[in-house]
Amino acid sequence: MDVIVIGGGIAGIATAYQLHAAGHRVCVIERHATVAQGATYGQGGALLPSPLDVWFGPTFMASSRSKQSGMVVKTGFDSAARDFLKQLAALRDPEAFAAQYAHLQPLVALSRRVLADIESSLELDFEQRRGMLHVFRQPRELEEAQPAIALLKGCGVPYRLLTPEECVAVEPSVPDHPEFAGGVLLPEERTANCPLFTKQLKQVLEDNGVQFRMHRTVASVRLDGARAAVELADPGEGKKRSAEVELITADAIVVAAGTGTPGLVGGFKSASSLFPLRVHTLTAPVAYEERVPHLTVVDTVKRITMTRVNQRLRVGGAGVFQSASKADKPLDAALSQRALDLLGQGTHDWIPGAARVSVARPWDGLRLITADGLPVVGAARHPRLFVNAAHGPAGWGLACGSAKVIADLVSGVTPDVPASTLAALSIERF
Repeated sequence: MDVIVIGGGIAGIATAYQLHAAGHRVCVIERHATVAQGATYGQGGALLPSPLDVWFGPTFMASSRSKQSGMVVKTGFDSAARDFLKQLAALRDPEAFAAQYAHLQPLVALSRRVLADIESSLELDFEQRRGMLHVFRQPRELEEAQPAIALLKGCGVPYRLLTPEECVAVEPSVPDHPEFAGGVLLPEERTANCPLFTKQLKQVLEDNGVQFRMHRTVASVRLDGARAAVELADPGEGKKRSAEVELITADAIVVAAGTGTPGLVGGFKSASSLFPLRVHTLTAPVAYEERVPHLTVVDTVKRITMTRVNQRLRVGGAGVFQSASKADKPLDAALSQRALDLLGQGTHDWIPGAARVSVARPWDGLRLITADGLPVVGAARHPRLFVNAAHGPAGWGLACGSAKVIADLVSGVTPDVPASTLAALSIERF
C-alpha cells in the first residue's frame, strides 16, 4: 500500500519506520526543513512513562499554586480550558487513576518491546542514560504518590522506596539540606535524546527508499475520491494558495502532526477534549562536574525532569495552560519567564551547582495533550485515515509503540494490545 504520513516528529518518523517495515511504500510530509523541529526538539528525555510521571493522577497539579504544582495556569474566562483542567483533576482520584493507567500500560509494554527491537536491529546510539530518581519535598506529597507507587508494583516495574539519606547515597548531587521526604528509584527506566533518535531513524528510512517531502505543509486532507489525498502548500503561503494545487494520493493517510492534528482530522465532538499545552526546557552547560547527577532526577509533584546529556543538562517541564485561542501566538514574556523560573528553581533545589542556568538555552513549544491523559492512536472517521498523536510530555517512546499499532491497523493485522486499550486510545472516545 501507499501511505502518507503527515508530520516529521518522533510520532511521524516512528510510524513511517513501522509502515516501511511492514512492506508499505511511505511518503513523509514535514513543514520544517528537517525532522524533529517541533515538539520533538524540546522533549525532556524520559523514554517511557511510569505511573509516577504521567501528566495525570494524584500528584499532578495537586495544588492550584503554580510554584507548588510546577504549572502556570492562565485560562481566564475560557470555559473549554477550564473544563479540560476539571477533567484532568478527576483523574487525581486513586481509583480513576488506576483504571486509566491500566489502559495505558499495555501500550507502554508494547513500546518497550518495539524500542528493544529497533535498538537491537539498528544499533543506534542516542545518548541514553539509565536510572531515574523521583524525589518528594513534603511527606504529604509522598503520601499522595502511594497509588502510583502501588501501580509500579502491580505493573512489575523495578523500584526502590528510599529515605532521604538513601536518596543522597544513590545520587550525591541531591543535597541533604533542606530536608525532604524521600524518593523512589526506578533503576531500569531510561532517558534518551529524542531529536537525535528521530534524525537517526529518518536517515535509516531515507537510505531504504522512504520518500520525504520537507518544507511542505498540508493544506487539506481529501477522502472523497477513489484514493485518499493531501493538498500541499508552501509553509509561507498561509491562506493564499497558488493557482496550481499539488495533490499526493495514497491508499491511507496517517496524521501525526502534533497540535495540527485536530484541524487535519476533524470530527471532534468536544473542544475541551484536546489541548495545546506549552512546555519548556532549559539546556545548560555543566558547571561543576562533581555536582552533576549520574541519574535522572525528577521532581515528581512539579513534573520537572533533570537529566545529563553529554556536557549539558536538560531540564524540562513547566507547562503553561492558556486559552487554546492563544496557542498559536508568542507566549507573554512575563508568563514565559515564570515558566523558566520554575525550571531554574527546580534545578537549584535538587541539583545545586550542577548547571550554569544563567547561560542556559531556553526552548518552548506546544504539545497536544488529552483531557483523559491518554494518547490518540488508531483509525479515525474514515477507513483510510489514521491518527498517532497527543502522547504528552512524559515518555516520548510511547510514540514508537503507537506507531506499531498504526502499522498493524493499516496492514489489517490485530495489534498486540487489548481491545480495551484500543478503545481507550481511539479518537472515537471524543
